[in-house]
Amino acid sequence: MKKYIHPYFQWLAAALLLLASCANHPDVPSSSKEAKALPDIYPDYCEVTVPCNIAPLNFMLPADEYEACVARFTTPDGGQQTYGNGVKVQIPESEWHDMLDASKGKNIKVEVWGQKDGEWLSFNPFEIHVAEEPIDEYVSYRLIEPSYVAWDFMEIAQRNLTSFDETQIFNNDVTMNDPKIGQCINCHSYQNYKTDNMLFHVRLANAGTVIVNDGKVSRVNMKRDYTISGGVYPAWHPTAKLVAFAACKTRQAFHTANHNKIEVFDLASDLILYDVATDSVSIICNDSTLLEVYPTWSPDGKYLYYCKTVPLPEDLYGKDIRSTFEKVQYNLYRRPFDLATRNFGDEEMVYDAVSSNKSATLPRISPDGRYLLFALGQYGCFHIRHADADIVCMPLNQDSVAHHGEESPSFLDMTNFNSEGFADSYPTWSSNGHWIMCSSRRVDGNYSRIYFSYFHDGKVEKAFLMPQEDPEQDTYLLKCYNRPEFMVEPVTISVEEFSRVFE
Repeated sequence: MKKYIHPYFQWLAAALLLLASCANHPDVPSSSKEAKALPDIYPDYCEVTVPCNIAPLNFMLPADEYEACVARFTTPDGGQQTYGNGVKVQIPESEWHDMLDASKGKNIKVEVWGQKDGEWLSFNPFEIHVAEEPIDEYVSYRLIEPSYVAWDFMEIAQRNLTSFDETQIFNNDVTMNDPKIGQCINCHSYQNYKTDNMLFHVRLANAGTVIVNDGKVSRVNMKRDYTISGGVYPAWHPTAKLVAFAACKTRQAFHTANHNKIEVFDLASDLILYDVATDSVSIICNDSTLLEVYPTWSPDGKYLYYCKTVPLPEDLYGKDIRSTFEKVQYNLYRRPFDLATRNFGDEEMVYDAVSSNKSATLPRISPDGRYLLFALGQYGCFHIRHADADIVCMPLNQDSVAHHGEESPSFLDMTNFNSEGFADSYPTWSSNGHWIMCSSRRVDGNYSRIYFSYFHDGKVEKAFLMPQEDPEQDTYLLKCYNRPEFMVEPVTISVEEFSRVFE
């Protein structure tokens, strides 16, 4: 039976809808003065290339300079729409995705007007290039304050990149029964971008590794009598229920004058292999005089890549960290792996960073096996704390991978991806290899944010900040986005279900 609605309420609803539409779809100014410059919008989405399924690129003009903002979007089919509410441009998701669909493989033209001191200024138009390739629908990250003493509440969250939906995977509040001890959660990792095989770590209170094996949750202790610690920095084998880890004795030091503020370093570090099915741990390499860390598999599972130090000069052994931290540098190596026998072959050098007075960390191989991403700084293994750290991309030649001091490896031009003078770290690939992501402190030097770039035929387009429903959200969010990881599907196990393995 159809419900009767009084004509007055029908009129009122229509009027409110029209009022809301007019507020969000304002007319462009009838007259304006040419600014003869691109608009100073935040985030900077001028001339970026974006996925065909990304969430709306909402932006704003500086609120301390402008009273209002209007933007007009024009798609290749001639469709036009205007947006503006105060100094912010916030686009309804359905309308934005209609624009993306109409512009796939082409461009959206954007014109911006800003009102300053009562006068309208018209800025130079720019384009948003819409790639035909989509981005993975989900990304996960740890949200944590950039604390320089301790931490309190932290969480691992997941975000739908096609919208603004963010949900919690786990937090350290549900199982931390002793606040004096505290609890740290970190190192979320997935097999082949899927979530039916995944893990994350819990340290200190209720310590252990939470593993999801074909959708079933358990908590394991990977510390063995013959290992220096449990596993950290995980890397799932692409086809087998095997996970490579580093086993580390990690420490922090705090600078008083150095602008990098924190030094994270290892006293000892080995590589181990964990068999999920048998709950067994084997040693990959454990040279007590060197540090091995950050394992990652080639997409075919035939090689394990990792980072390793070179020996310190003899006169520095046993010295205080204050005199040695800048001398610790890592090269990139790999070992062949035989899945049938579970044996690793001899070590091969992939990139000799130390010969260039550099340190290479966090390697990631593209899904097609053709390119190697890694973070490169002057020293150390925790580059998210080092302002000089950049992301490097190196083509891989499977027949000859070693680059020694007398050779110059061929690096791709990453100028469009890296920032200048701020830490860029945690690089990774989307599942189709057309989008790269990193965590960067480029906004203010303190808080790390997520940036994406389009990657095609060895070329990297201008990086853009992960979109937010409110363009000011990252300004007010006093949390860092730590270790972002692409996912093709969300984690469907609830926080409560994860917490049961701690009972």
